[in-house]
Amino acid sequence: MYKVAIIDDEPLIVEGLCKTMPWEKWNCQLAGYAYNGKEGLEMIRRERPDIIISDINMPELDGLKMIAALKSEFPDMQLIILTGYREFEYAREAISLGVSRFLLKPSKMSELEEAMDEVTRRLMQSEDHLSAVSVPEAETAEDDQDDTPYHNEANSFIVKNALEYIRENSQEKLRLVDVADQVYVSQWHLSKLLNKHTGKTFSDILNSTRIDKAKELLNDPSLRICDVAEMVGFQDLAHFSRVFKKMEGMSANEYRNTRSKI
Repeated sequence: MYKVAIIDDEPLIVEGLCKTMPWEKWNCQLAGYAYNGKEGLEMIRRERPDIIISDINMPELDGLKMIAALKSEFPDMQLIILTGYREFEYAREAISLGVSRFLLKPSKMSELEEAMDEVTRRLMQSEDHLSAVSVPEAETAEDDQDDTPYHNEANSFIVKNALEYIRENSQEKLRLVDVADQVYVSQWHLSKLLNKHTGKTFSDILNSTRIDKAKELLNDPSLRICDVAEMVGFQDLAHFSRVFKKMEGMSANEYRNTRSKI
């Protein structure tokens, strides 16, 4: 039996879907519902539903980031988007990230039922494929999910947004969990994605970003090196000096003197 979760900030829609959809027709049961994106993500990670019916235009929620996060962490999860947001480019991006169906409100019952037909068919096909192979092959097939087009697209989308957030906030006291919250994935999952896509740890990426900004500021002779260290996000000068020398092969002062001669 497949588990279904519903996320929408309109209670009437949530109540309507819960009561009027013939879930048993698709061998489904309602696992839970939520009225906002944050509660929805918590419920999804707790219940691990097979199918999600969700709006993407809700307060305090970036719909595309949510879609990417879910498809990255749960590749087989089927997403049906039910929204009043009619921007074509947005819909195209959502589908490229792995949404199974993109329905506009108000949707007819026949459209919702057709969407359920499709997502349950996909789930059954996936199960049939895994049951038809041996255990070692099944494990390989599950590993290969990391290389599906939707999964790769979602992962790349997450990494791009994470790196952008790091660049824009590197001067703050930034932690991996802060960045993970912005892209709706666990810090463990984000750490894995950053390492896979960049070959660097979060700490290396953050330090590299800060040092790049420091090198720009060092061109201004009116700024003391301790001021530069603080401006780019280092808590103390000694730490800044160690990181700078490790990355650039010279001290910040030597770098400044070298640049002044060019």
